[in-house]
Amino acid sequence: MTDQTTPPAVTDHLDAFANAPADRLEAQFLRLAGEVWGQDGAASSAATAVPELVSLLDTVDDERKGYVAVLLGLLAEAEHPATDGPVLTAVAAGIGRYLELLAGSGAGTPLTTALLYLLSHFPQHREAILAVAATEELALDSNDLTRLERTLRELDLDDPDLGRCWPSPAAWQLNEDERGFDKEWIRALTPEQATSNWDNDTRTVLAYSGMKAYWAVRHGAALETAYPIASTDGAGPASGLGADAFARHADALRCPACTGRLDFTDGGARCADCQASFPLAHGLLDLSAGATGSQATEEDETADLLQKLAAMPSMGVYYESVLRPAFLRVAGLNWDDAVTPEDEDAYLTAHTRPVDGPVLDLCAGAGRWTAVVDQAVGTERLIAQDLGLPMLNALRRALPEVPAVIASALTLPYGDATLGAVNCWNALQAFPEQADIAIAEIGRCLKPGGTFTLLTFRWADDPIDRYFQGSHYFPSRPAGMLLFELDEIKKWLADAGLAVVEESGSGSFVFITAQRTA
Repeated sequence: MTDQTTPPAVTDHLDAFANAPADRLEAQFLRLAGEVWGQDGAASSAATAVPELVSLLDTVDDERKGYVAVLLGLLAEAEHPATDGPVLTAVAAGIGRYLELLAGSGAGTPLTTALLYLLSHFPQHREAILAVAATEELALDSNDLTRLERTLRELDLDDPDLGRCWPSPAAWQLNEDERGFDKEWIRALTPEQATSNWDNDTRTVLAYSGMKAYWAVRHGAALETAYPIASTDGAGPASGLGADAFARHADALRCPACTGRLDFTDGGARCADCQASFPLAHGLLDLSAGATGSQATEEDETADLLQKLAAMPSMGVYYESVLRPAFLRVAGLNWDDAVTPEDEDAYLTAHTRPVDGPVLDLCAGAGRWTAVVDQAVGTERLIAQDLGLPMLNALRRALPEVPAVIASALTLPYGDATLGAVNCWNALQAFPEQADIAIAEIGRCLKPGGTFTLLTFRWADDPIDRYFQGSHYFPSRPAGMLLFELDEIKKWLADAGLAVVEESGSGSFVFITAQRTA
C-alpha cells in the first residue's frame, strides 16, 4: 500500500516557509523547494505535497503566494511534455484557485507574473485562463499575453507555427517575405521534427516566463527593456571594400587549409603554398572552408532546422534590438538592467590595450561592439570575424570600412603571435563545449602583451535560476543552454598562456581582461 501522506520533512518546511521572517524568506523557500523539486525533476514526495502547497495560497500573504505559484509551476513542468503525469495532475487540480487569485492580483504585480507562469502549464484550460488574463484589470502587456497564449496553444501539425516565440511572439514583427521564409523551412519538416521543435519552443518560453516570475517575487518588477530597432533601409551587402583592406593584414592572415601565407587580388585570396582560393565580395573574405560553428551532433534532430531561424535576412537587426537584451536578462540575471550597453562600451574602451598588430573582433555578430573596438583602436587595425553571413551582412552595412572574415572561432585563420588584441563579446557560450579550443586559438594568435577582452556568463548560484537558464533552447544549442563555471574559464585562459588582469561582473555576467604572457 502506498503512503499518500506528506512526509514530515516537507510539512516542517511548509510551516517554516509560511512563518519565515522577511530576511529568511528566500532561504526558507529554497529549502522547501529542495524537498519536492530538483533540476532533474520532481521528488517522489511531490504529488502528495501539492495539495498542501495549494492550501497555502489561502493563508499566506501575496509575497509568499508568489513563491508558491513559482514552485507549483516548476512541479507542473517537471513532467513536460507529458500531460497526464501524477504531479501535473495534482497541480492542475487547483486551477480554480489560481484563476481566482489571478483575477484579483492586480496589474503588473509580482503575484500576477508568478501566476501567469503557473497557468502557462495548463493548455486544457486555455479558454478559461485567457478569459481572465485578457481583462482590463490585469492590463497585461503584449509580451506577457502572447507568451501565455503560446504556451497554452497545442501543436497543429498541419500548420505548425515554429520559432519566433522568444522572448515573446509579440517581439517579432515579420514582413511577408520573412513569413514566407519561415513557411518554406517549416514545410520541409517531418512530423517528428516539428513536434521536437514545438516542444523546445514551449520549454524556452516557459523558462523565460518562469525566470521573470522568480525574479519578480524576490526583487519586485522585472524589466523587459528593448533597444530601438535599427533601420533596415537599403538592406543588402555593403560594397566598395576591396582587397587592399585585407592586404594590409597579410602578415597575420593565413590559409585555413595549410596555414600558408595569403596573396590578395580583387577577386579574393590565394594561398601561396597550396594554391587554394578564397572568395572576396562586398568586403567579406570567406575563409570558412571546412569550418563548423554548431554544437549539433547527428543525434540532435532539430539542430540544422533551428539554424534556419538564424538565417533570416533581418536576424542581425533583431539580435541587437530584441534578442540580445532578452538574453542578457536570462544568462546574466539582468532583469534590473544593472548592466547597460553603455557599461559594456565603457569596459571595452577602458580595457582594449593592443600591442602592434591587427585587432580582431571575434564572433562580431551584427557589429554593435565592433564599432566600440573601432573607436578604441581605429579602422586601419580592425578585423571583424563571424561564421554567420546574415550577421556579417548587417555588420558590413553598419561599418562599411571594416573588413570582415567569415571563419570559425575554433580554427582562427591567423598566424602564431600575429594579433595585437582580440575581443570576444557575448559569444563564448554559443559553443560552450569547445570554448577551451577557441580560447587556446586566441592565445596562439596573440602577441605577447596583447589583450583579450571577454564577456560571457556563468551559471547562477540559485538552483532555480540555474534551471531556468538551462531550459532555454537556442539555434546554437538545441540541447539546452550551457554556461560556465568561473574557475573553468580561468583554467582555459591559463592553459592558453593568458594571465587575467581584470575580472568583474554583476549577476552572472563575467567580464574578463587577460594578457598574453611572454
